[in-house]
Amino acid sequence: MTMTTATTAARSPVADEARAVMLTRVAIIATVLLLWEGMAQSGLLYKDVVPSLTLIVRELGLVLLDRSFYADLGITTGEVALATVIGGGAGILTGMALGKSRFLQQAYEPFLHYLGPTPKIIFFPILIMWFGVGPGSKVAMGALSCFFPVAISVAGGMREIDKVLIRVGLSFRLTNWQMTSKIYLPAMRAPVINGIRIGLGVAIIGTLLAETKLANQGLGYAVIRTYATFDMPKMYALLIIVFMLAVGINVMLGRYTELRTKA
Repeated sequence: MTMTTATTAARSPVADEARAVMLTRVAIIATVLLLWEGMAQSGLLYKDVVPSLTLIVRELGLVLLDRSFYADLGITTGEVALATVIGGGAGILTGMALGKSRFLQQAYEPFLHYLGPTPKIIFFPILIMWFGVGPGSKVAMGALSCFFPVAISVAGGMREIDKVLIRVGLSFRLTNWQMTSKIYLPAMRAPVINGIRIGLGVAIIGTLLAETKLANQGLGYAVIRTYATFDMPKMYALLIIVFMLAVGINVMLGRYTELRTKA
């Protein structure tokens, strides 16, 4: 009985903090929605620029019932997935190489930090010339966006690996592949997943941005089409869906990171 009471008392501050965090998030969302609806009803802006929440929710339902939306969603999902695999894989390999070699770190890593914050859309004309106007250029745009945060995160993670683990692997004369699969990747699981989380986010942005510039399918094209026809409620509905999908994927990766770290 005493142990149960003590456990409950120890957990209550944590539970109270989690409850307070959740209430704060709900309050922020409610405040934003109220401010939006107030702006829509005030008439300060043209009503179609800031449509009411009722119109947006209605369009949201119509979009979810539209088959063409799922076709666009499938195209964009495939492009983002392939971009993340290519850009993330290249980022992991590059980050490991930079983390292992002090020479490569000093010679090449500054370029990652210089080019990383650069808006990748400036390279899109080059990507179009290289990969054409089809899905290839969109995948390349997403992969380029994804590469930098993954490479930087993995390079930093490589330098944080316990040297004892590396010496143990070398003492057993493990091959490069065995060192990678049994020492490096397990030891820097968190940096890899966090880098991919960030890389996935910017890959989504890069792919959608490329679709808005030159495409006839995909979610980015659907968004820019609604903007061109000044269908603002539908545009906001599509943006909400994209936002929720990105948040959902990010949350799942975050949960996976927590579970693997505790394991």
